Amino acid sequence: MDSPVPPRPAEPRPRRRDRHGRGMRGPVAPPQVPLAASRAETFRDLVQDSVERLERHWPQLADVDFLVLEVPGTPDESVPLGSAVPAAEDRPARIMIYRRPVEIRTKNRDERALLVHEVVVEQVAELLGLAPESVDPRYGQD
Repeated sequence: MDSPVPPRPAEPRPRRRDRHGRGMRGPVAPPQVPLAASRAETFRDLVQDSVERLERHWPQLADVDFLVLEVPGTPDESVPLGSAVPAAEDRPARIMIYRRPVEIRTKNRDERALLVHEVVVEQVAELLGLAPESVDPRYGQD
């Protein structure tokens, strides 16, 4: 007995329209627009901008690894915003910036950018054994 309905294809065909006939939804914003960037990506960009600004005056920072971590690994009474680890025989020096503690202490992108830069300057100063004002003369100024 022949069936009046043809068999379905093995692979599902792509949907061309949604159930209301308006077409498939696309992305809200194209990838090159800042709206499409996640908070972690935006934070990483802030750290990178700060590092690039300091590397122009301090070429030895090219050998330092800058890392963005969510939170510090050890639970202390006070939560650090960043930390610096000097170089060892088998690894370069590291500066770690903790994203969540910095984000919690700021209200908007401008405050966050200022705080990220201050934390990076403080950690670079600690690593180099200098005062933060000598690393960046604008440190502490708004």
